[in-house]
Amino acid sequence: MAKANMSLVKNVMPEQDPNVRNKNFSEVALGYTAEQAIDEAKRCLSCKARPCTKGCPVSIKIPEFIAKVAEGDFEAAFQIINEDSSLPAVCGRVCPQETQCEQFCVRGKKGEPVGIGRLERFVADYHREHSTELPVKPESNGHKVAIVGAGPAGLTCAGDLARLGYEVTIFEALHLAGGVLVYGIPEFRLPKAIVQKEVDNLIAMGVKVETNMVIGRVLSIDELMSDYGFEAVFIGSGAGLPRFMNIPGENLKGVYSANEFLTRSNLMKAYKDDPNTPIMHAKNVAVVGGGNVAMDAARTAKRLGAENVYIVYRRSEEELPARREEVHHAKEEGIIFKLLNNPVEILPTETEDRALKGFVAGMKCVEMELGEPDASGRRRPIAKEGSEFVLDVDCVIIAIGTSPNPLIRNTTKGLDTNRHGCIITNGEDGLTSRTGVYAGGDAVTGAATVILAMGAGKSAAAAIDKYIKEK
Repeated sequence: MAKANMSLVKNVMPEQDPNVRNKNFSEVALGYTAEQAIDEAKRCLSCKARPCTKGCPVSIKIPEFIAKVAEGDFEAAFQIINEDSSLPAVCGRVCPQETQCEQFCVRGKKGEPVGIGRLERFVADYHREHSTELPVKPESNGHKVAIVGAGPAGLTCAGDLARLGYEVTIFEALHLAGGVLVYGIPEFRLPKAIVQKEVDNLIAMGVKVETNMVIGRVLSIDELMSDYGFEAVFIGSGAGLPRFMNIPGENLKGVYSANEFLTRSNLMKAYKDDPNTPIMHAKNVAVVGGGNVAMDAARTAKRLGAENVYIVYRRSEEELPARREEVHHAKEEGIIFKLLNNPVEILPTETEDRALKGFVAGMKCVEMELGEPDASGRRRPIAKEGSEFVLDVDCVIIAIGTSPNPLIRNTTKGLDTNRHGCIITNGEDGLTSRTGVYAGGDAVTGAATVILAMGAGKSAAAAIDKYIKEK
């Protein structure tokens, strides 16, 4: 048996130099070598209680796959992960392991937890680089299921159902499958070739992907079930409707929602020299918000050539909802954090020149201080009197959250939603108020994480299988 590695710290993840990577869109983290992966895997104690697995929304058999990594049997490790996760290369990169599996790692009590996410990424990458076999298409069971949305929830649900022999068709509104994985998360965090590989694997298993299909406009949920023979539908359409602050100046040229800004860059490749869609290459950029999307937008703006990029957030660093890793990377790359500040107005250019009129000329902000906790448990920000100042910017990106698009709920009979526009389910397996219609991911929870969406897709697939078999 291999000698355990009792180091209190993880093997360091190799990365691009910050002053190099903030000028390119190549992946920041370079991944473990085989030697580093084996060494990190030997830090695992293979606990009988398996607390790490309990913290995983899709219940990956973490000690088992790590044991195989420690032995150097990377393909066996992948096969163990693949039993429960359809997107290991994605999860190894973007999941908040620090608040899930790694949070419960015993090694974290007296040092750093085992680098579970880093090992998952290594194993998935090893398989992709060394395996030439495509998944085998299972024998059809003759039942048809429709999936609305090709994001992490929809892809996971489709994969699990395809393995059970269902004839699955995914209907995706955009021209490329992947959902938030392709339009929201930047290339430097998640290379799009990795997402495409996962989609290709599903297609090899027999899953059909229909792009440019806006369900609720081209076809309705009702039509899918009544006219096209789908016995069940899973709605994983995400939460792509941006929220704004409703302050003066949000209609000026140079103001983006983070959703639009990132979609233009990530999906439409607006960062290239000859893009099909334009994007503003601003000098000074303010990103309003403190989540992962705000970090993505700020780091993208820096890579597009902005001299100064500000994160403007009304609370302190302790309350930033973004992953610590993303905040750390942003700081390394030169992003300026204007914390305890809140925008109150976006200022227009003062000129009679029609070509220059209506653009952003600055953003008026007020300083904040933290009061008593609000309903979320975070201390409520309160504006300081007489603290107004103007931040010199020519582009503003609003990254304060999203909600589900109302199209599906407005065109589906009997589909219950809450006051935020999210689809109401039974909370267990994604069953909605409509018989045979299930939902999961951001369409139900509002904007959340990739792995939680995957967990919802997985639960719904099991429930759909049970529903159809018992019909």
